[in-house]
Amino acid sequence: MSELSWETGRHGIVSEFMHRQPTLAVYGALLLALTPFMLAAQLFDLRTFDGIDVWAKPTKFVVSVAVFALTTAWFFGYVRPDRRGAPSLRACVGVIIAAGSFEIIYISWQAGRGLASHFNRSSVFFEIMYGLMGLGAVLLVASTLPLAWQIWRRRAPGLRPEFVAAVVIGLVLCCALGGGFGIYMSQQYGHAVGLAQGHAPIFGWNRAGGDLRIAHFLGIHAQQALPLFGVLIGHLSARLRWPALIGGSLAYFLLTVALFVQAIEDGRCCLVGLASQMLPIARDPAARKRR
Repeated sequence: MSELSWETGRHGIVSEFMHRQPTLAVYGALLLALTPFMLAAQLFDLRTFDGIDVWAKPTKFVVSVAVFALTTAWFFGYVRPDRRGAPSLRACVGVIIAAGSFEIIYISWQAGRGLASHFNRSSVFFEIMYGLMGLGAVLLVASTLPLAWQIWRRRAPGLRPEFVAAVVIGLVLCCALGGGFGIYMSQQYGHAVGLAQGHAPIFGWNRAGGDLRIAHFLGIHAQQALPLFGVLIGHLSARLRWPALIGGSLAYFLLTVALFVQAIEDGRCCLVGLASQMLPIARDPAARKRR
């Protein structure tokens, strides 16, 4: 059984998702189908909030929750078939759909009204809703832990041990780093630290000062990054795989923590700085010659 393609030759990729966890597969697919409409809203509704299109945040959350749900659905295939209906895993499915839908609906509702969803403490109602969003986000990332436990203890046959470890480490770091940094960020007055000016392409991260979202982003996406790394090290000799996994996991952890520390010390993230410099160069051939 391949880590990325388990019986896909017989089922096909869509059928494989449905075979592993149909509820989350359908939920993730519906969110992806919603994405073009969210992008279209940015073309027709030209309002901005803090210099960014009001529909940019809802769009990012729709994509993010879709990726989270589909990744989780795929990882269900790494649990023994007879354990995929365990109560803890059924609860994970319900939590992901409930928490993810609540976040998307409230953020979109606020966007439609031109109001902030995050860090909005301007009334008792908004304070309560912001607290519920925080609770939903914590439950969302915490849903990775029961799945990690089931994969570790009752993994499907044919998986390499180091790949299983990579999946489990990614799920645990998603909860610990993504959830931990998210909790810290939610207690602040905003995601920017120090001077807030300009936005990095695509992600919208602060280009002038620190931005807590960068470490939070890397923490959340440990869910995908470490398992993909686990696939890559499968091409190494057997004796190198475990050292590579330990070293890569530690490097990812330290990088994420370092970016968090850099942000809270009001430091401009080196990744944002590099992206900000390279984008104009890529667009302007003359700039490449000047360099």
